[in-house]
Amino acid sequence: MARPRTLAEVYRRFGEVDAAGTSALYERVAVALSESEAALRAVEAAPARKRQPALILAALYDLALAGRAPELAAAYAAGDGDAAARAAVETLLVRADEVAALAVRRRTRTDVTGRCAVLYPAVAEAARRVGAKAVGLIDVGCGAGLNLNVDRVGITYGDGQVLGDPASPVRLTCSVVGDRPVPARAIPEVVARIGIDSESVDVTDADEARWLRACLPPDRPERRARLDAELALAATDPPLLLRGDALDLLPDALARVPEDALPVVATTWALSALPPESRLRFLQRLDEAATGRPVAWVSAEGVGVAPAIPTFGDRRASGHSVIGLAVFEHAALRAEAVGRCWSRGRMLAWLAGA
Repeated sequence: MARPRTLAEVYRRFGEVDAAGTSALYERVAVALSESEAALRAVEAAPARKRQPALILAALYDLALAGRAPELAAAYAAGDGDAAARAAVETLLVRADEVAALAVRRRTRTDVTGRCAVLYPAVAEAARRVGAKAVGLIDVGCGAGLNLNVDRVGITYGDGQVLGDPASPVRLTCSVVGDRPVPARAIPEVVARIGIDSESVDVTDADEARWLRACLPPDRPERRARLDAELALAATDPPLLLRGDALDLLPDALARVPEDALPVVATTWALSALPPESRLRFLQRLDEAATGRPVAWVSAEGVGVAPAIPTFGDRRASGHSVIGLAVFEHAALRAEAVGRCWSRGRMLAWLAGA
């Protein structure tokens, strides 16, 4: 059995492997932290589960963005890796308690908006199958709820198809795998946008928005620009965010969708955090809500993670995810796999009807 990696090895690997090729600054900073015994002792002020490099680096960057680590902020702004490494170590030593407190209170937020490219055709297909003229979107595991604006972003697919709002300040691209085109069908009017998350993020709160920015590497200006556009778009019509356990809150969220609209529940890589029995309870909640009207569930989950969704016979941990569409209506469930996707929604193979 291989021995567990030391904290120094974890940080060095993050720098030399995870950050390499994506963030030169984080590559240099992570290696510098791995070489500083004092810095590693400061990291150990956080609970063991909160010592991962991505979270500690985000906490340091949050302090820089907040003006509490000016030397680190200046080094990041200049793109100076050596200066950033020195400033990160110094900031960690001087502000170890603040870094640990941020790490305990926060979790890293990955880039989630690419998921709109997968969600859009699936939500439109759900509405078509039910004949819905309006939908209410419910995003489980929503984070900041940015994917609830799926109809308000502009999405260009590799086959030339453009969906969403072509005039939107938020533009996404998605490669298409195979020769089957992405359907041109539009999502009908969205009359409700509801997010459920145990740690939902309010984009209208300056501290919350700053944390989202801190989760991006400081030397990725294109990602920062897109996030800023997404935050600005979300702030013009903030979604309703329900904070707590999804299984407990799902009935309330569904009840908030107007009666003449189709509730469409979305999960994108959210169910893997739940044990199998909770995933089945999630399915049961949807079935219970469909006694009086149809309910749709759109999913993008790893192979075999989403209960009742076929898998095309694919193997688990195969490197891609299955896009599922389930419609609960009149005590009946119609569940289908409608596609595959890769890279968290940046590559899509639409297969419905194939």
